[in-house]
Amino acid sequence: MSKKPALGRGLSALLENAKTDITTRHVGENAPVVNSVSILKIENIEVNPFNPRTNFEENALNELSESIKQHGIIQPLTVRKLGYDKYQLISGERRFRASQIANLVEVPAYIRVADDQAMLEMALVENIQREDLDPIEVALSYKRLIDECSLTQDQVGEKVNKQRSTVTNFLRLLKLPAPIQKALQDRELSMGHAKALVSIENEDRQLAVFALALEQDLSVRQIEDLARGEKIPASKSKFQKSNITIEDKKINEKLEKIFNKAYAFKRNKNGSGSLSLSFNNDTELQNILDLIGCNI
Repeated sequence: MSKKPALGRGLSALLENAKTDITTRHVGENAPVVNSVSILKIENIEVNPFNPRTNFEENALNELSESIKQHGIIQPLTVRKLGYDKYQLISGERRFRASQIANLVEVPAYIRVADDQAMLEMALVENIQREDLDPIEVALSYKRLIDECSLTQDQVGEKVNKQRSTVTNFLRLLKLPAPIQKALQDRELSMGHAKALVSIENEDRQLAVFALALEQDLSVRQIEDLARGEKIPASKSKFQKSNITIEDKKINEKLEKIFNKAYAFKRNKNGSGSLSLSFNNDTELQNILDLIGCNI
């Protein structure tokens, strides 16, 4: 089976098309080289107003800044030309911000031709390709491509190299009540659990099943059973709220202070249980390793 490209077709087509590249590097007698990299003054670049990503984690930016100080920018930014010596970011704002923190004067960049519509599309498609997005962020990006770029669900699927059904499933998440969407964003709820909750038409019942799912650690199958109106035998709920002791609550409070929401602590009736730690990227993994004193 062939490996899917990292970039969506729409973004890669725009960024790799020589017709949209006005970057030139003169070699010898006025010989422009397409797809080369220009070095631009960072003061001449402005951020992309269409970028759907607005939150940049400070610690991660500082770590990237230190890496850039040592190794430079490995992947050039992508910009469009606004006027004489004026450019606007199409992609790479995180690298751009980290470069500012590192006090760089110049940065490498590809220069592309793009109107506002193409800028928005490229920014949204690039945003969707990020691995650290939560399902709601993906769904909102799909919706913006449909609403603001006048694309159909089929066209969105083509641009991000996804099946139309995948796009549809993400868009359905936006119909969920706000508390459930928030739990998805905080990774307290999986995509599978959310899809099962979407199938429940009544909002009050959705919220009731959602609360029960968090309280009893229900599986996706159990939520699907509830959605069909079936009852769950008490024996199927492995971790019951009544099993949480005062000591367990104190443990949870300590773990919350140390690991924030990157942990799951559970105990069942016979006293056994599990403690798991989760992370979204190498930086978060290293933070956890540092906290538990594990030096690699």
